[in-house]
Parts: sequence; C-alpha cells; structure tokens
Amino acid sequence: MLINDKAREDLYNEVDGLSDEILNKKPSDHEWSIKQILEHLYLMEGGIGKTIAHQLKNGEAVNASSKRIEATINREIKVDAPEFAVPSDEFATLEELKHSLAATHQKLREIDNTTDEKDLDEKGFPHPIFGDISLKQWIPFVGYHEQRHILQIKEVKEKLGIKL
Repeated sequence: MLINDKAREDLYNEVDGLSDEILNKKPSDHEWSIKQILEHLYLMEGGIGKTIAHQLKNGEAVNASSKRIEATINREIKVDAPEFAVPSDEFATLEELKHSLAATHQKLREIDNTTDEKDLDEKGFPHPIFGDISLKQWIPFVGYHEQRHILQIKEVKEKLGIKL
C-alpha cells in the first residue's frame, strides 16, 4: 500500500489548514468543492474495499492481465463517478472527512495485510475504462485515483484564489 499511503499523506498536506468554509465552497455550480472531492475519495475507497471483500468470498477467478492503472492520474480523460461515489452537497468539517478517510483506508489496509496474494491475483472485477482488474491491482488503483483528485483539489484551490 505504499502508493496509497503516499497519496494519503499528499492529500492531507494539500488540505490541512483550509477552513471548513473553504472546504465546502464550490468554484462553480457544476464543479465539486474540496469537501465533495474528499467525500468522493472515501466513498470510492470504501466501495472498492467492500467489493474486494465480496469478490474474495464469492468471486470467480478472472486472471486479469496487468493494467496500466497509473494512467488513472491523467485528468485529461474524464470518467463519471459511479453512483455510489457521488458526493452530497451536505456541509462537512475537515475533521469529519479525515475520520471517514481514515476508516476506509484502514479497512483496505486490513484486506491487503490479511489476504493471500494468490487470491488477490486470481480474482478481480471490471473497471469502466480498464476492463477486468485483479483485486491485487485494485488496491494501488485507490492510491492512483487519490493522486488524480489531489490534482483536482489543486485546481479548485487555484480557482478559489487560495495560495498554493
């Protein structure tokens, strides 16, 4: 989970010190606030963790070929968030968001630390762009996905006039 831990550290460095008001401010009506990006990240991480756990118990072997999941960082390619990971417009504090992010990160870490690598290699589930991805690759995918959204947070901060 090296990429995931590094991404989380970078994420916190990007948002620490921002007021809750700034976190919840949208740069425009059709763009997400930083709070919404953070909510999307824990919803994705939690959803992927649950799906991995489900596939470990009930999934068929897919023997997916290795994918270039690091391409996830490319913000030129737009992907709509899955329904389960679309954030709300509800106000949230950085403390609340960090609590949720820590919980989903810990669950994914537990799966990574307690699962036989053979099971992670054999089983998988599809991604809308990459097709079938092994459970082993879904774990670092979360870190690359987070890096993608760190870039988005930087864009939002710039649009809001926050010094980078």
